[in-house]
Amino acid sequence: MAISKGDQLPDATLVELTDKGPAQISLKERLAGRNVVIFALPGAYTGTCTTAHVPSFIRTADQFRDKGVDEIVCLSVNDPFVMGAWGKDTGADKAGITMLGDPDAEFTKAVGMDFSAPPVGLINRSKRYAMYVQDGTVSVIQAEENPGQCDISGGEALLDAI
Repeated sequence: MAISKGDQLPDATLVELTDKGPAQISLKERLAGRNVVIFALPGAYTGTCTTAHVPSFIRTADQFRDKGVDEIVCLSVNDPFVMGAWGKDTGADKAGITMLGDPDAEFTKAVGMDFSAPPVGLINRSKRYAMYVQDGTVSVIQAEENPGQCDISGGEALLDAI
């Protein structure tokens, strides 16, 4: 069953590329007492993810901060090295967006947002969605019906919803 408004997010160990190398991140600890936007997508360097989803949050990053958002997280079922490189290549890192990997899809599966599309090489990936989380509880979640779309999960749409 997919995560929904009012649900507490489960703890999961995600991975971030830091100056000292990969670092394990407890999602529960990262969210405690904070307002966080998490947007998830099928894969780093994939079409819509690179041309629409990440850019929408780069464009709106300052507006989210003005609304009291402490952190914007991009989450994908990729390793931290890919996420780190992708953050640099897209400019997400300069916009202050945290790029977190969910390499074994632990979190993605726990919240019921996993899918596979073998014909295009996407196995155990994340559906495209965005959510606003307050102290670990989902306040707003907007998920796309089709992973190739970025309408209700884009930065502007989520900004309007919070």
